[in-house]
Amino acid sequence: MSRIFSGIRPTGPMHLGNYVGAVSNWVKLQDSYECVYCVVDWHAITTEYENLKSYNLRERSEQKAMELIAAGVDPEKSILFVQSDVPAHVELALLFGMFVPLPWLERVPTYKEQIQNLSGKDLLTYGFLGYPVLQAADILVYKATHVPVGEDQLPHIELAREIARRFNNFYGDLFPEPEAIQSETTRLPGLDNRKMSKSYNNAIDMIDSPEVTAKKISGMITDPQRIRRSDPGNPDVCTVFTYHKVFTPPARTREIDHLCRTAGIGCVECKRELAANVNAYLAEFRERYAEIAARPERLREILGDGAARANAIASRILAEAKQAIGLI
Repeated sequence: MSRIFSGIRPTGPMHLGNYVGAVSNWVKLQDSYECVYCVVDWHAITTEYENLKSYNLRERSEQKAMELIAAGVDPEKSILFVQSDVPAHVELALLFGMFVPLPWLERVPTYKEQIQNLSGKDLLTYGFLGYPVLQAADILVYKATHVPVGEDQLPHIELAREIARRFNNFYGDLFPEPEAIQSETTRLPGLDNRKMSKSYNNAIDMIDSPEVTAKKISGMITDPQRIRRSDPGNPDVCTVFTYHKVFTPPARTREIDHLCRTAGIGCVECKRELAANVNAYLAEFRERYAEIAARPERLREILGDGAARANAIASRILAEAKQAIGLI
């Protein structure tokens, strides 16, 4: 059976974009692949290093694991753990960093995008530039063949393939070149139609209450050319309609498309209907999350078992890499 790896940062609550773009795929793949899923706490440090004393990184990592379980990741089917509990990740990343050319990292689109959009943070650091090298190590230390990701992470997977190829060319054929698996819905925009991100404060969090979710949706950007209720709208440029295509039944979505174009429905009504649909979608997640949060000792057992299983695989593959380059 082929092996899956994917990870998620504990930089804040899981948002709808995380779930629709990636985690929903994690859940579906559990019956077809050997799955290794990770809360990547080392990666969180790359952007939050200034605030770590008050950041409660371990607590955030455990919360993220609870969210993954509530979203449908089954610890009986998949390996679920926290990245820093498996030291082989950072050791293999250091090895890869010895031969990855700097231009490969500087051309990664998300590097340039976040430098621009997070201008209030000093991201001109070794760790931030090398983020994709650690990500490649996360994947390759399990010899993962497939990685479920959202659209914005595709360049990172291509870089992981290049790193595997470069290692194999230098030291012998050890690592597979992992392939990306995308969700059917590759990208869900944020409330302001930019990429949904906690850093941009434009996300709907999975653990938001129904009231908070409805309030956030009420503030969504719509067609900027539609000023009055009687003006016809253009669903193709409306963030709210993008969400309807994901959370509203197809027949009703087609009706909304027509009603918007003919001014048969107003933006307030449209948002209210969307909020009801999103809250219905999140109801099961919220119930499971509350159950898991009530049993913290069980969560720690799950993460401890997952780390032991992950260590057994990663330490063996790291040893193979060390042997290939002559360290052992």
